[in-house]
Amino acid sequence: MTRRLISSGGPWEESAGYSRAVVIGEACWVSGTTDAGPDGRSRHPGDAGAQARAALEIIEQALADGGFELGDVVRTRMYVTDAANVPAVLEAHGQRFGAIRPASAMVIVAGLIEPSLLVEIEADAHR
Repeated sequence: MTRRLISSGGPWEESAGYSRAVVIGEACWVSGTTDAGPDGRSRHPGDAGAQARAALEIIEQALADGGFELGDVVRTRMYVTDAANVPAVLEAHGQRFGAIRPASAMVIVAGLIEPSLLVEIEADAHR
């Protein structure tokens, strides 16, 4: 099967050797996604809900670039740096996936690659 790489042009893709998403056959895996701007810092500092919504928009675009849609998502993983931000992140996730209801996990982590980033989300899709 052909392996297709989807790039967002993000600041770490080339130097770290990863792609925003990888498509093989009927599956698409979207890398951990934040709301980082070109400088690697959050576009919504201090607002985990806005960061989650922005990350989910980027995920939706990566899926579309690979020929998939949100309805094809079968699993998400959310990484949050502070348990106090869980409700805001879950609300953002529910707004996008309430009817789709993929398998999901929420993990509280010590930190992400850049301190201004409060949430990172991964998605796996299959059609």
